[in-house]
Amino acid sequence: MDQAFKPLDGIRVVEMSHMIMGPSCGMFLAFLGAQVIKVEPPGGDKTRDLGGMGRPFHPLFNRGKQSVQLDLKTTAGMSALEKLLATADVFVENFRDVSLAKMGADPKRLQAKYPELIIASHKGFLSGPYEDRTALDEVVQMMTGLAYMTGPTGRPLRVGASATDIMGGLSGAMVVIAALLERKQTGKGHIIRVGLFENCLMMVAQHMVQYELEGVNPPPMPERTFSWPVYDIFMTADAKQIFVGAVTESQWTTLCTLLELNEFLADENLQTRPQQIEARDRTIPVVAKAILERNAAELFQSFEERGIPFSPIAKPSDMFQDPHVLRPGGLVTTTIADGGEFRAPSLPFEVDGSMVGGDTELRSIGQDTENILSALGLDATEIAAARGGQDG
Repeated sequence: MDQAFKPLDGIRVVEMSHMIMGPSCGMFLAFLGAQVIKVEPPGGDKTRDLGGMGRPFHPLFNRGKQSVQLDLKTTAGMSALEKLLATADVFVENFRDVSLAKMGADPKRLQAKYPELIIASHKGFLSGPYEDRTALDEVVQMMTGLAYMTGPTGRPLRVGASATDIMGGLSGAMVVIAALLERKQTGKGHIIRVGLFENCLMMVAQHMVQYELEGVNPPPMPERTFSWPVYDIFMTADAKQIFVGAVTESQWTTLCTLLELNEFLADENLQTRPQQIEARDRTIPVVAKAILERNAAELFQSFEERGIPFSPIAKPSDMFQDPHVLRPGGLVTTTIADGGEFRAPSLPFEVDGSMVGGDTELRSIGQDTENILSALGLDATEIAAARGGQDG
C-alpha cells in the first residue's frame, strides 16, 4: 500500500453534501491526499442514520474526512462557513440551487467573493430544461434508458449498485483536479456543475450510438443480439453457475478442444466468428451439456491456463473471501469513531505497482469542529454558537 502518493497534499476541500455523489467526490479527493472537511448540520449528516441498503452510505463515502458541525440556519454558522471557505481551495456541494441561494452560498456569489475557489456542484441535471428537477440514481436510470437496457422487455430494472452516483462523484473529482492544474497558470477558480443525468447518459452512450449508426434500437441486455459465439451463464456438475465467454475464433477453438466438442471443430459451417454466432441456437445447448458434465474447479483451472474468459457468479459478500481482493492493499480497514470497523475496497488503480492508501478514519459528528474553527480565530463561545450549541 503506497502511503506516500498524495498528489493533493496541501489542498483544502470543504464538502457540504450528503447521500453518495457529492460524498464520493470528496472521498476520492481525500484518498489522493487532500484535507477534506465535511460540514455537517447540528444533528449530523442524515445518512448516518440510514439502515438496510442505505447503511453503508455514510461510513463508506465519508472515509478520511474531518467533520465540522455548523448550524447554517444561524448567522454564526454562516459566518464560520465563510471563514472556512476563505481558506479552501475547493468547495464540494450537492444542494438544490434554491437552497444554496437562500443561505447565501450560491456559486456565483462565492466565486465573486473567492475568485480562486473551485466550486464543484453535484446536481441532478446540468443547465437546461430539467435543471431544477429533483433526481435520484434510479430516476436518471429510468430516464436515460439504462433501466430499459438492464431488465427484460416490460420490466425496467436499475443496475445493482449506485453506479451513476459514484460515477458522478468520480467525474467531479476528475474535473476538480483538472481545475486545480489550470489554476496554477491562471490563478482563478471555476464553477463546476456535475450532472447525475449526464453521467448516466454517458453510460448508455454505446446504445445511443448503435441506434445512430444502424438505425436499430438495441433490445434489453437479457434479449440482446449476441456479437460473440459464447457469452453465457452455464451450470456445472457440482451445481455452480458460471459465466463463460469465447469471443474470438481462437478462443472458440480452445473452448471446443477443452470440452471435447470435436464435431464443432470439424464443421465447415463453424470456422468463422460470424458462422459461430449465427449457429448459437444449436451450439450453445451442446456447450451447456458439456459444461454440465464437469465440476467448476476443473473448468476454472483449464480456462485460466488457456486464456478463456470465465467467472463464478458471485455475491458482493463473496469478495471478502476472494484471493485477488485479499491481496496486499486490496482492502482497507476503516475504524469507526464510536467503535467497530469495516473493510472496503481501495481505489481501483496502482501507482508504481502499489495500491494507494490514505487516511480511512471515519469521524464522529463534529469531531474536528473545535480544532478547525479555533485555527480560524473563533473562540469557544463563537464555536458553540456556530455549531448550534450541540456537543460533538
